[in-house]
Amino acid sequence: MLDFNTNHKALVLTAFIVFVVLSFGVAIFPANEMQKYQPLPEQEDLTEQEFKGLKIYNAEGCVACHTQQVRNIEMDQVWGKRPSVPEDYHFSKKRLDVWRQSASVLGSERTGPDLTDIGRRQPSESWHLLHLYNPRAVVKESIMPNFPWLFKEVDSNRVKASDVVVAVPDEFLDDKSKKVVATDEAIQLVAYLQSLQQAQMPENSEPEFIPFSKKNKKSNDQTTEASSGLDGEKLFTSTCATCHQSTGQGVPGAFPPLAGSEVVNNKDAKKMIRIILEGYDEMEGYAAMPGFAEQLSDAEIAAIMTYERSHWGNDAPEVTEDDVRKVREELENTKAQ
Repeated sequence: MLDFNTNHKALVLTAFIVFVVLSFGVAIFPANEMQKYQPLPEQEDLTEQEFKGLKIYNAEGCVACHTQQVRNIEMDQVWGKRPSVPEDYHFSKKRLDVWRQSASVLGSERTGPDLTDIGRRQPSESWHLLHLYNPRAVVKESIMPNFPWLFKEVDSNRVKASDVVVAVPDEFLDDKSKKVVATDEAIQLVAYLQSLQQAQMPENSEPEFIPFSKKNKKSNDQTTEASSGLDGEKLFTSTCATCHQSTGQGVPGAFPPLAGSEVVNNKDAKKMIRIILEGYDEMEGYAAMPGFAEQLSDAEIAAIMTYERSHWGNDAPEVTEDDVRKVREELENTKAQ
């Protein structure tokens, strides 16, 4: 028998064998298995800017508080349209350089929300930049730290045409005479966050969420079939409230209010529909709004607009799915010409 007390060679050899076995079991075999997974057909590789953003995401320790894994349980459905699959991580595991492997983005703790599909949930560059500069500016209850080193304060008369100026409310500015400009690192990080969108899987191959109970599954199926029962308030909360706030008051100096808005209260909803579909960047003093033509269906846009036009003191007619469809078709026909 081996006597580790008197035979140091046996002790060292045994420790080495255990180390090798564990290395193969914990690292080498799993890594080799991951090489078998190919990207999904509609999944796009990271651009150079997005890949630099991934490096910053790792360097700033974002993975410590944010996950990128939608579990297959019903409560995770808010973070993505389907559960995550191994193929989703094909491009995020690229080596940072010759010597360094990219850190895992799976995460293990949701101190902050899951970011798997954040590029679709929140596509606005302006929102992300303001959120990085001071999270409390857009989410009052946020416990996320500020990242001021990703920005620089510049005298108003020294702002360049190429600078990306962040629309920061006055109450969050240290020096109101200066402008907050995003650094290249901030732009790259936001580009990476915007790239985080779940790719479409081949038909009939998407994994399903496990419902809390059979009763809930039946209820969910009935809700899916009844498209007319879309909850405008719920859709607004998940899609629009981060910028315009749940009160409809927006964020002064960053995102305009919906309460009392002439566009929202206009009986003719055509302009409002166009803004939601195409985006808007014509209000001085406010950040640009991205378009939601690809993220939202006609029925979802109609439900959101009807909610907005009937709350916070607003009083405008209901918007139908057909109203949105007509404007969408007009815009598509105009682009095709």
